[in-house]
Amino acid sequence: MAHISASVYTSHVPAIGAALDLGKSAEPYWQPVFKGYEYSKQWLEEDKPDVIFLVYNDHATAFSLELIPTFAIGCAAEFKPADEGWGPRPVPVVQGHPELAAHIAQSVIQDDFDLTIVNKMDVDHGLTVPLSLMCGQRDPVHGAWPCPVIPFAVNVVQYPVPSGRRCFMLGQAIRRAIESFDAPLKVQIWGTGGMSHQLQGPRAGLINRAWDNAWLDQLIADPAACAATPHIDYVREAGSEGIELVMWLIARGAMADVAGGPAPTVKHRFYHVPASNTAVGHLILQNNR
Repeated sequence: MAHISASVYTSHVPAIGAALDLGKSAEPYWQPVFKGYEYSKQWLEEDKPDVIFLVYNDHATAFSLELIPTFAIGCAAEFKPADEGWGPRPVPVVQGHPELAAHIAQSVIQDDFDLTIVNKMDVDHGLTVPLSLMCGQRDPVHGAWPCPVIPFAVNVVQYPVPSGRRCFMLGQAIRRAIESFDAPLKVQIWGTGGMSHQLQGPRAGLINRAWDNAWLDQLIADPAACAATPHIDYVREAGSEGIELVMWLIARGAMADVAGGPAPTVKHRFYHVPASNTAVGHLILQNNR
């Protein structure tokens, strides 16, 4: 049967994608950010999954304020990089895994979570930046990402957004779905977005290093308590866009220890400020089978 081998957590700052695409990754400002992912790229090469289930949020490209699903799963065979106003990123088309995606949709919906099934969707920096950070730059025409990717979009843009507890429970349902898929697939689940940042208003530029790292400590050691963090705490302590962290709870809820298994191994942890006007957080947790 399929199984989840690891979870990966990372910020998806759009300026990181621009730095990569414009050849600025070696500049002094950006060097510390990309250095934090050197281990991760090597780890992914050595522990390559068959499929990545990637949780992210759309930034008004596939969806708009006219229609925003709370949870949307990409079931298409491929997903093109979105044009976010300055052309699509020069990265490969994302290949999907329709069979596993359809199975997860069936299982999770029957497990009482309402998902929107998306059969055509362009994917923006929320999905492609994490792939670039973990996999390195790939030729957009002749290159490819290392494996198929199932995009899973979460509304953290228009209130009301799902609670951390619901995201955590959804992760558990996704784990059950994957483990019931009748094929020997090794699946990684990635939670992206965050960490603390605010893009507008009097507090624009807010970054809270202490809160971010305390939240990471709790995500690792006591994820159920972390999932109980109320929305107002994210907004107050991590800025209006800090709410993106609830997406990390989907990935954490899918880990084996949440279902009574052994605690995961922390393979890598990284934190850096700033990248543009955002705190960059990154974590790799590996299941122990």
